[in-house]
Amino acid sequence: MSDSAVLQRYVTNRDSRLGIAAEHAEADACDDLGAFGWLRGIRDRAVMLELRRKDGSIVAIGYGWIERVAFDPSEGIMLSAGGQKIRIKGRNLNAEVRPSVRLFEGIARHRVPWVREADRSAAMEAEARATIIDSIEW
Repeated sequence: MSDSAVLQRYVTNRDSRLGIAAEHAEADACDDLGAFGWLRGIRDRAVMLELRRKDGSIVAIGYGWIERVAFDPSEGIMLSAGGQKIRIKGRNLNAEVRPSVRLFEGIARHRVPWVREADRSAAMEAEARATIIDSIEW
């Protein structure tokens, strides 16, 4: 076996192992909190925010394009991104889900990689203090 063949064998195996490990680490780095995902690492920041509707449609917007995030308890969360308005309506949108974890603050700090609408049964079964997203309008 030539030197280059040996080198290629080790480099190829190493890269594929690292790729698999990176995929598992990425999946483990995000907590599913029902209505939204939360990046666990202190320095972790999401590049994009996925908006998932209950009908299956998904839109992802780059956090770099979000110009403004506003929270009004009666109106919900309003995102301004690239001249487009996105409204997230629901209940307990800025309630503490667990210590130091809130949806609005997470979006403002790029810690939320996705949000999703709850279907009717999930919304009805949820605790009174749970964060529930009723609708996402874009």
